[in-house]
Amino acid sequence: MTKEEIIKPENLVYKKPTLMNDNAMHYCPGCSHGVVHKLIAEVIEEMGMEDKTVGISPVGCAVFAYNYLDIDWQEAAHGRAPAVATAVKRLWPDRLVFTYQGDGDLACIGTAETIHALNRGENITIIFINNAIYGMTGGQMAPTTLVGMKSSTCPYGRDVELHGYPLKMTEIAAQLEGTAYVTRQSVQSVPAIRKAKKAIRKAFENSMNGKGSNLVEIVSTCSSGWKMTPEKSNKWMEEHMFPFYPLGDLKDKE
Repeated sequence: MTKEEIIKPENLVYKKPTLMNDNAMHYCPGCSHGVVHKLIAEVIEEMGMEDKTVGISPVGCAVFAYNYLDIDWQEAAHGRAPAVATAVKRLWPDRLVFTYQGDGDLACIGTAETIHALNRGENITIIFINNAIYGMTGGQMAPTTLVGMKSSTCPYGRDVELHGYPLKMTEIAAQLEGTAYVTRQSVQSVPAIRKAKKAIRKAFENSMNGKGSNLVEIVSTCSSGWKMTPEKSNKWMEEHMFPFYPLGDLKDKE
């Protein structure tokens, strides 16, 4: 097969999403953020919402999300993304509005904003990246760190008597009256990536159809924070994270 035949549209198997910039990503090798960025870009493009999407960028590893996705962005203070998203959506109800937050941002300093925005039924989507650790700031224990899991601030492992239990934000969100769709997915394999993309699409469509608030948790790895190779991180996630944070839809009003 010649080069010209390979690049014909009918032979195209995969291409880079048009909404993704050419900037080199700052994420560590094996990080889940890049995959999720790609899925968001693909869904926005497929929905034809390129010029009507506003992403709310947080503090943490994903603080530079605006460098990679060519949509409108608004920066938010640490943990306040759902509050900012609420304002944007109420001012521009025809916009697709989503936040992109890590577990420290969403489940610690932003716990109140997250719960109340979801409970109000704001027509937004919250993308929640849960790698059970503070990745950017030194690998500290997060609200989602597993019992016994080591971090820079609990080097002997999370101790329930000292630190309490991990916080299951997605289970909490599923109990709130305002939520329309609450799901937990992952992106460590091709089948998982396809399910995650479908979940993001459903959440975005719900927010545009005025069905209420949506939360898509992505159980993720942090190779640097966990001090493992990307391959070992995926295996550790499957063996330890998934039993405590089981994948699947937790709530779907449809």
